[in-house]
Amino acid sequence: MSQSTSEPLDGQEPVRSHDVFAADCPVRPIFGDITSRWATLVITALTARPHRFAQLAARIGGISEKMLSQTLRALTRDGLVERTVTPTVPIQVTYELTALGRDLVPSLMGLVTWVNHHASTIQAAQAAYDADTPVPPAVANRHRSRSS
Repeated sequence: MSQSTSEPLDGQEPVRSHDVFAADCPVRPIFGDITSRWATLVITALTARPHRFAQLAARIGGISEKMLSQTLRALTRDGLVERTVTPTVPIQVTYELTALGRDLVPSLMGLVTWVNHHASTIQAAQAAYDADTPVPPAVANRHRSRSS
């Protein structure tokens, strides 16, 4: 595993950088946790304020309870989200961004803003690609059998 150390930032300890292109890079799973479609939406939703599970589920259309639970678990494990349990009846569980999660927000919001800004151009490119790319027979047969 290739690993190097860079100069300290603002008097802090040196930042250890990893070769993210190496197959055994230990930070790759973190990329997966942070950049998944659902994680991006969860972090974006939590930017405004803490949410309960049901509030997040309602805010993020199309996410299943299982996927929301898995995403929250991964983000909590990574130290980006804090899960607070209040012993009431019924028990109240609240999720909010940690300091580390809040530190990620500007970078992540830059990506979200970029996607929103370029969505129509990307969708046009996708449509042009789809129009010029033949559908493989196996896929075409699978789609035909569903519509029958």
